[in-house]
Amino acid sequence: MNKRSAAITAVGGYVPETKLTNFDLEKMVDTNDEWIRTRTGIEERRILKEPGKASSDMAVPAIQEILKKKNLAPTDIDCIICATVTPDMVFPATANIIADKIGASNAWGFDMSAACSGFLYALTTGTMLIESGRYQNVIVVGVDKMSAIIDYTDRATCIIFGDGAGAVLLQPTEEAEGVKDSILRSDGSGRQYLHMKAGGSLKPASVETVLAKEHYAYQEGQAVFKFAVKGMADVSAELLERNQLTADDIAWLVPHQANLRIIDATANRMGLPKEKVMINIQKYGNTTAATLPLCLWDWEKQLKKGDNIVLAAFGGGFTWGATWVKWAYDSE
Repeated sequence: MNKRSAAITAVGGYVPETKLTNFDLEKMVDTNDEWIRTRTGIEERRILKEPGKASSDMAVPAIQEILKKKNLAPTDIDCIICATVTPDMVFPATANIIADKIGASNAWGFDMSAACSGFLYALTTGTMLIESGRYQNVIVVGVDKMSAIIDYTDRATCIIFGDGAGAVLLQPTEEAEGVKDSILRSDGSGRQYLHMKAGGSLKPASVETVLAKEHYAYQEGQAVFKFAVKGMADVSAELLERNQLTADDIAWLVPHQANLRIIDATANRMGLPKEKVMINIQKYGNTTAATLPLCLWDWEKQLKKGDNIVLAAFGGGFTWGATWVKWAYDSE
């Protein structure tokens, strides 16, 4: 008998209806469609424009899709882990707000902040909760309303980010499938290159911080690009080597959708052809913690039971990692 493992048994996703295309951005900042596409691979991104709507409002339909697929009641959920850097509020946790909105009255939950690596961190944490034997149904959701913290006069950031949510259900299994291994890394010295300057305890909100536009995401693109290429590629190759896997063993690479060149570099380091790489950056841009589950959502029908997939991400902080999952089901 195999030991108890955590398997992804369903995925759900949600993106807002409003599209912000490269041509729309041409009218807002000094940029153009060709420049954006050749440097990032992005053609459009989704924006949650409705007033009074927050990250939780995107997470809710993604999770409800899972409940419908698995014929589960909200009260069957044991825990919700929400990976996000755009919580509804500083507190309470967005996970708790989500639980209330879907009626998951038996669930406890918490938020995990690791920028674009947040979903991987949360997936590993949820896996350990299942492996402990104490929980049966754990929801891991990655969601970000990046439009809430993007300065649309800053062409270094506004071309990259979009809004969206993706979620997975983790359940126990004693079969060969499941979340098999993760390598997670962080280096806080990288915070100078990608961060939000104000709004935390270091620099609380004030009239001065608002006027100085310090509540928007700040990024030094070249430095982040260099670290991201090396970080994602190295950790993905290390994961394969540690588990004695080759490129032939991998059905899919699920990379963080930040930049097409970073994705290509990671695939090349792993020896994977483009046909094995999930890409949807052209549709959604960088949705931060939501990119990985949104890829699984988009490609769910192509995933087969027993497929070896590698999820890889790199985020601000810096944070990065890679996770090996053996897919647990054939989609209907």
